[in-house]
Amino acid sequence: MNAHSADAPRPGPPAGADNGPAVSRAEFDALFDAVRTWGRWERADRGAWNRVTEDHVRRAVAGVRSGAVVQMARPWNTRSGPDNRKPALHHMTDLGDVESPEPSTHKDFIAADYHGKGVTHLDALSHIAYQGRLYDGRRAHEAVGAAGARFGAVSELGPLVTRGVLLDLPAVLGLPWLEPGRAVRAGDVVAAEQALGVTIGEGDAVLLRSGHVRRREELGAWDPDTASAGFHVNAVPVLAERGVALLGGDGDSDVRPSPVEGVHSPVHALAVAAMGVPLLDNLDLEALSDATAEAGRYEFLLVVAPLNVPGGTGSPVNPVAVL
Repeated sequence: MNAHSADAPRPGPPAGADNGPAVSRAEFDALFDAVRTWGRWERADRGAWNRVTEDHVRRAVAGVRSGAVVQMARPWNTRSGPDNRKPALHHMTDLGDVESPEPSTHKDFIAADYHGKGVTHLDALSHIAYQGRLYDGRRAHEAVGAAGARFGAVSELGPLVTRGVLLDLPAVLGLPWLEPGRAVRAGDVVAAEQALGVTIGEGDAVLLRSGHVRRREELGAWDPDTASAGFHVNAVPVLAERGVALLGGDGDSDVRPSPVEGVHSPVHALAVAAMGVPLLDNLDLEALSDATAEAGRYEFLLVVAPLNVPGGTGSPVNPVAVL
């Protein structure tokens, strides 16, 4: 029998994605202007990470209770699939037979075209431009070239230590996951805060769990470029008003299909290019969901330490939550 019979749930997106309401290009451009923070910070290529002061760090550290540590990176994915068109690379370069005499050593090589759906990574401010401009109004063609980014590089961000907030939408709604194409709207954000007993504040990192990883494990892989759960653009003004420093999720933050005419990743454009908010894509939030539910609290200390790559537009990363 075929693994997916007529009565079995299929891995791919359901018909009639709940990604609305539709947003015109003019409405989107007005929203971009409304949430834009260009010219706010002297160190512009750190964007919203400027909001995280030493006081923020001390408060986040003081909030640690159990000391439980939860990692959020997905396993390094070297297998091709509908959600991993450019698999990461990993091979051995020394099996103990290269160096002599003692001790023997074992070495390996890793590489990744990480801006995709297969690797957990951070998007720096040089990764996204809208209408030819990066964050702070920098012209993309002048700031980014073959040698890398001269503005908004991941090396300028450095590590982030701040308070993290998990918006666990499936937990709030009593579902195993949100179906691909389901938009998380402004009302969902506020309702999740109330249900989970947490309030997003300035300098916080907000992580959205849609249950993407659990759905993939139970039903199989699908193409998340075609359909995935994520934020609708009408949720962004709420996050902007709260002054978030970082946004992330187990997808890539954008609901797909996009509800915005002619813009395939509107939340990326608003967060990175307008607000200067870096993004964490492709997190595994299943263990954090379990840990926060057990603790009865959906806030935690978050540590994000990207690779120090001069000119890099982002970095593979393994974010860590400490409860």
